[in-house]
Amino acid sequence: MTEPDRQRPALDDATLAFAERVFDAARCGDSDFLGQLLAQGLPANLRNHAGDSLLMLASYHGRLNTARLLLQQGADPQLANDRGQTPLAGAAFKGDLPMVRLLLEHGADVNRAAPDGKTALMTAAMFNRVEIAAYLVEQGADPQAEDINGVSPLAAAAMMGASDTFELLRKRH
Repeated sequence: MTEPDRQRPALDDATLAFAERVFDAARCGDSDFLGQLLAQGLPANLRNHAGDSLLMLASYHGRLNTARLLLQQGADPQLANDRGQTPLAGAAFKGDLPMVRLLLEHGADVNRAAPDGKTALMTAAMFNRVEIAAYLVEQGADPQAEDINGVSPLAAAAMMGASDTFELLRKRH
């Protein structure tokens, strides 16, 4: 245990329950509740035990209005969780094109890679998210990028049997 860990007070049950309610509000899209808390000083980039920000949770769970609120209140669209995943990658995985658009409009880096080198385009390609893959490419995503294993979005689509994104990317290769 490090010295700062020893000095950090344990959180009581009420505080832990409140924190869980805040993160649930992001997951469930309770923009009114979050808006009130943000107005009282709740940090827009608050993160849970896994490093998931409020924006990551809202994005992953398709809560467009909540994500918009968080972005307007200063949430960082680049803030990755403890596994290096960004809200953009989560939205691409879930197949949520409106969320992908919102995140890019608010400064998400279309080519930001996780520690394993995977980009949102690779995720979209792997899971056959054609509209998202096409949009990401239109927005400057690099179809030639490779992850740490040398796998490109085209190769990822081929390996996963994602025929539609494979064809899309093959035409742009």
